[in-house]
Amino acid sequence: MFNFKYLNRDHLEGFDNYKYMAIDTSPLSVYVMHPFWNKIVEIFPKWVAPNVLTFAGFLLTVLDFILLSYYDYNYDASSTPMSNSTSMKILNGHNEIIPRPLWYALAVFLFLAYTLDGIDGKQARRTQTSGPLGELFDHGLDSYSVFFIPACLYSIFGRYDFSISPIRMYYVMWNLLLNFYISHWEKYNTGILFLPWGYDFSMWASTFIFLWTGIHGVQFYKQYAFGNYTLAHVFEILIYATGVFTNLPVALYNIYKSYKLRTGKMRTPIEALRPLWPFLTIFAVCSLWVHKSNRLPDYDLRILFLLIGTIFSNIACRLIVSQMSGQRCEALPWLLWPLCAAATLSLLRPQYEVTAFYSVTALAVAAHVHYGACVVRQMCDHFRISCFRIKLRTD
Repeated sequence: MFNFKYLNRDHLEGFDNYKYMAIDTSPLSVYVMHPFWNKIVEIFPKWVAPNVLTFAGFLLTVLDFILLSYYDYNYDASSTPMSNSTSMKILNGHNEIIPRPLWYALAVFLFLAYTLDGIDGKQARRTQTSGPLGELFDHGLDSYSVFFIPACLYSIFGRYDFSISPIRMYYVMWNLLLNFYISHWEKYNTGILFLPWGYDFSMWASTFIFLWTGIHGVQFYKQYAFGNYTLAHVFEILIYATGVFTNLPVALYNIYKSYKLRTGKMRTPIEALRPLWPFLTIFAVCSLWVHKSNRLPDYDLRILFLLIGTIFSNIACRLIVSQMSGQRCEALPWLLWPLCAAATLSLLRPQYEVTAFYSVTALAVAAHVHYGACVVRQMCDHFRISCFRIKLRTD
């Protein structure tokens, strides 16, 4: 079942010659987090495989999403009683559906996930197991985690009063996905991963917001920050201001500099832009579907986030494989075709939209898990290593 060969010989030979190159200039990362991670990693025995830490961190992020899905599946738990028809429970003297202690747990899980993601590479160097598989495994799971965190934060504001509408949250989500994709598109052309400053600050900010919500409750966010702008509007503005409007110009400059100094891959303009077509196609198809639909995005917003997050992760993983192996990026991965078919069927035959929506989501999740498992297994076979276990040294 998981023996399908997604990687060809050129991919594997490219991985053999791959060298990791990254630049991290974030003050928070360099002066605070790395010294902290250098201490934390020493807690773990050297027989713990780095990929175990990576996967554990990813599962903690997923756990945050699952817990909030249980308490607030429809994103209406944070609404005031006047706009929320759900029966309210009296918790600590407040009308809140989501228990206060849960916000503390969410903060702890998120910070642990952030920490595990920061020490997995250090554990690999400690155990002398650094290699292409670890980087691919790390960045591949990161590409899937991108949508989980904002999908959790939206529960704080809810979809109704003093918040932003689902369609606006939909575009916030796309902005965050684009930020991740831009960094790897940049590396595809420059050969260097310029780690964005926003990642560390966003993880700290998200952790703090969860803690603050645990202390003050969701009702704290039911107020205006200034004028007619609520705290949710400020959150939305900050996402855009610290995202595409800052990350994209920096990436374009780094790519331009790599061409000017002839330090990058020196691809033709068409080839350099090639990785953008899958992202733009998914965005265009999903946005057309959402705007023309009579149900979306209000109908099952969590599954909509899961759909776009899964297909995004799949094309991001394929881009990462291409950049690390030095191979040409796919222009139209096959998952785009069932997405187009589902969107077309939904718009032409609205009575089948719900079936098409859930079917393409299930297909996307299954296909992406299959892709990830097969690629990891194929690389393990190629390098004669185990993903979650460190082979004992014989010397």
